[in-house]
Amino acid sequence: MIRTENLVRRYGNTVAVDGISFEISPREVVGFLGPNGAGKTTTLKVLTGCLYPSAGKVSVADMDISERPLDCRRAIGYLPENNPLYEEMETAEYLEWCARVRGVDPTRRSAAVKAAVGRCGLASVVGREIGQLSKGFRQRVGLAAAILHDPPILRLDEPTSGLDPNQAAEVRGLIAELRKEKTVLLSSHILSEVKASCDRVIIIHKGRIAAQGTLAELEAGASRGQRVRLILREGPEADAAAQALGAVPGVSAVAQETVDGERAFTISASAGEADLRAAVFELAARERWPLLELYGEGASLEEVFRELTV
Repeated sequence: MIRTENLVRRYGNTVAVDGISFEISPREVVGFLGPNGAGKTTTLKVLTGCLYPSAGKVSVADMDISERPLDCRRAIGYLPENNPLYEEMETAEYLEWCARVRGVDPTRRSAAVKAAVGRCGLASVVGREIGQLSKGFRQRVGLAAAILHDPPILRLDEPTSGLDPNQAAEVRGLIAELRKEKTVLLSSHILSEVKASCDRVIIIHKGRIAAQGTLAELEAGASRGQRVRLILREGPEADAAAQALGAVPGVSAVAQETVDGERAFTISASAGEADLRAAVFELAARERWPLLELYGEGASLEEVFRELTV
């Protein structure tokens, strides 16, 4: 659905994007991440036809963007971060205008607006000016405008920025519905949002791809390795546990803290070490420790991101 091959984009002598290649399959939700200045925005501008590549190939919906830029743009629905809306326009009036701008067939415009209003939950605000709507409903209006022409690809830039938890959950629900039939490229600095919504992640740094894969693959590949979290009831057994845990084969470090009146241990595995949970559980059972919780922790997406981009 989207493919780049050795994509390069230069601004004069400055190389913003340096030979990146990736592929996004139909009906896949992919998070595109990178620190400021990494080349992320430039890449997204190339993918949406706002910039031409200096070298390499880019195809969108199986079309070469250099040969058919307008057709590629028609295949994309775009929700920008700032979501520029005409606040003095009524909701349905604005969507009707967007349908005209998008070139939706006049015989289909009314049906297209009605469908977008239904899918994005806007029926209750039809008849109201956009400037009177909450931030959550304004995001819904922007998303409705992005899907009016029924594009196979959606590019969503910070879709939940500035929303409260309930509004963010509603937008995530919309994305979950849209993913059933569309490819979604989501850019966000809210890593928890990416983890909640995306099948796969591409991380770009200094113009190159630092990593790409599923969240599980990225977390498993982090150098920090696996950790086991153990929580014991406070008491004499907890006082002696740290030394015993440190003697378990494959353990590289043990940290402890008091959480809500209980003793919590974070047990780090040596690089390449297998899952330590079974060994830790066997030790706890043998020593008859008052065990409250035991679970494994991989590297978080934030830790992976920092490791790859700092």
